Amino acid sequence: MDKIVNGYSKMSKSEKIDWLIHHYLNENSEVRAEIEQFWINDEKLQNTIDGFSENVISNHVLPFSIAPNFLINDKVYAVPMVIEESSVVAAAASAAKFWLSRGGFKAQVISTTKIGHVHFRWTGDAKVFEIESDSIVQRILEETKALTSSMESRGGGIKKIFFKSLTENIEHIYQVEVHFETCDSMGANFINTVLEHIAITLRLIFEEREYCERYFGKLDIIMSILSNYTPECLVRAWVSCTIDELDPDMAHDTTEHLAKKFKTAVDIAYHDPFRAVTHNKGIFNGIDALVLATGNDFRAIEACGHAYAARDGQYRSLSKCTIYEDIFEFSLEIPIACGTVGGLTKLHPMSKLSLEILNHPSAEELMQIICTLGLAQNFAAVKSLVTTGIQKGHMKMHLSNMLNHLGIEGQLAEEVKAHFNDKTISFTAVKEFLAAQPL
Repeated sequence: MDKIVNGYSKMSKSEKIDWLIHHYLNENSEVRAEIEQFWINDEKLQNTIDGFSENVISNHVLPFSIAPNFLINDKVYAVPMVIEESSVVAAAASAAKFWLSRGGFKAQVISTTKIGHVHFRWTGDAKVFEIESDSIVQRILEETKALTSSMESRGGGIKKIFFKSLTENIEHIYQVEVHFETCDSMGANFINTVLEHIAITLRLIFEEREYCERYFGKLDIIMSILSNYTPECLVRAWVSCTIDELDPDMAHDTTEHLAKKFKTAVDIAYHDPFRAVTHNKGIFNGIDALVLATGNDFRAIEACGHAYAARDGQYRSLSKCTIYEDIFEFSLEIPIACGTVGGLTKLHPMSKLSLEILNHPSAEELMQIICTLGLAQNFAAVKSLVTTGIQKGHMKMHLSNMLNHLGIEGQLAEEVKAHFNDKTISFTAVKEFLAAQPL
């Protein structure tokens, strides 16, 4: 019970660390230096980063990498990636280079609609939503005009409002579904602000005498919140080439056999949820890395993508492979709600730099780049699976982490890498090799 604390958020950063060391880290005097070594010397910048979260005591550092040579819609990009797994970046770069000489990637935004809801309880006559729907919607649009006018001036705002009944599953529960266009902003704060104002307006409408007298019902607002499931904020990326253009050397096989094996692997992920989860995780290895680099919400994008993968009642692969006559095509269609203005995109220096590296893309262009990176990552993973196996490349990249863990560097590290260039890598094998070396 002595570990319970009141007012932790009101402590200074130094006091927070002292409390943590005393109650959870056995008064280890070295911990403070370990925590503080990750502080940024620029105090103003550190204060900005502290403001991103609550109860901040330090910074958690992840590698900021670049995957070059991405040819997307005839434009070349160097893609920033924030991820701790070296093989992911290497695979993305390899896929980019592979398709660079085969026409590159193509991508297209299908739609950009985002959705939010006001959920409420209504005990009166449900016909009100049929009879009075148009007038209620008009009143909502009028009452929210002050909040939406700025977004409307940029081509966004509220696009559609309608009522939905959830009474089949939850008695007396309805919702107002609102469709939004938020332009280059991800728009979460805008959407939630508008939805909460709609809830107030809705309550006022139903408190007016004519509604009470006519329908004898009470309206009770449950909640107002955007949905991170955005199936109408959709983007597609694809690559294609003749089967003969696929590289047979990586499999020491014919290109036709390679194409068929690749397609079969993707088909298995479509029909088998156990494979589909790992298959899609590989897609998000790429997607999350760029979303994080640009200061967007990778958790929301992942949740949406996984829901989309299960939209027909079974969890399936997000990518598809087709072979028609002699043409091989690999594609990915996925909902991605992202932004290039607002939030961390301008506050975090590295997020700002990421967008600069990408030549200040619009939200739609960023959607295409993110989707392409996910497709590239998936292509590299499936290609490895059906040829050399996933572990060869992964463990080769992981070898550096093993050597760092063992404190091996310099000439000896180079000798270890050379020795395992054509051998199976494992932590045990590396330790045995090192033990056999002369002192």
